[in-house]
Amino acid sequence: EEKRVDRIARAIRTHLAPSLIEIEDDSGRHAGHSGMRGAAAGGETHFNLLVVSAAFDGQARVQRSRLVHDLLAAEFASGLHALSLTLRTPAEQARIAGA
Repeated sequence: EEKRVDRIARAIRTHLAPSLIEIEDDSGRHAGHSGMRGAAAGGETHFNLLVVSAAFDGQARVQRSRLVHDLLAAEFASGLHALSLTLRTPAEQARIAGA
């Protein structure tokens, strides 16, 4: 069975063509937290996601978040509980990288 992290990456790559994508499974830090499945069940409920994509040009932060949440609706429906999102345009990433 394909891991959730791989399905998330595929959805982001297919729809947003990111220049950078980093996905960290943070489920282990949320043991006992509402929505957290046991480690025996595979975890994969909490993720940190960094996406740099030109698709975010001209979009406010809320619009970017909605776009990603919409892309991952099936994952939320099947047990994804929380996403920590960092969503940047290439220009925003370049400013941060150059700082």
